[in-house]
Amino acid sequence: MPHVADPPRPAGAADAGALAELFRQHHGELVRLATMIVRSREAAEDVVQDVFAAIQARSARQANSAPPLPYLRAAVLNRCRSALRRQVLAQRFGRLRDVDYELAQLSAEADAIRAEERHQVLTALASLPARRREVLVLRYYLGLSEAEIARTLGISQGSVKSAAARGIAALASKLGEDA
Repeated sequence: MPHVADPPRPAGAADAGALAELFRQHHGELVRLATMIVRSREAAEDVVQDVFAAIQARSARQANSAPPLPYLRAAVLNRCRSALRRQVLAQRFGRLRDVDYELAQLSAEADAIRAEERHQVLTALASLPARRREVLVLRYYLGLSEAEIARTLGISQGSVKSAAARGIAALASKLGEDA
């Protein structure tokens, strides 16, 4: 029996499958990363969705392979920065009311002490400058190496080390602990 050729795939179809697989594998991690930066699960989900939608739209126009994970992390961080800038502008012009940001829904009885400690750490983390906060989140929350953080943020490994050391010292000071 002669082999019948598969119908031609539309441009970007192979990339769509690879992108969908990346989405399935890394969506949760990327949302957690964005949540730590923008301090809102809903905003974080929007950020990640926007990144994947932009990549999908671009891949439909161009024949590219799906982006690697470090590229996705960097894109999410860039969108988070944009979201934070929009929040600052909205607050400056009085369009946004104060919002109490909660990072997780916790069981009140079992996790009361841990929740308070987490709240203190997250409040201290949120008060750090953006670069230090991003380095600490990537290092200690996602467990990335200094080299991976440097690639993700587009900075040198020395800058990563410096930002991490200063960030840890600032957190320790804010939490009343020895660095």
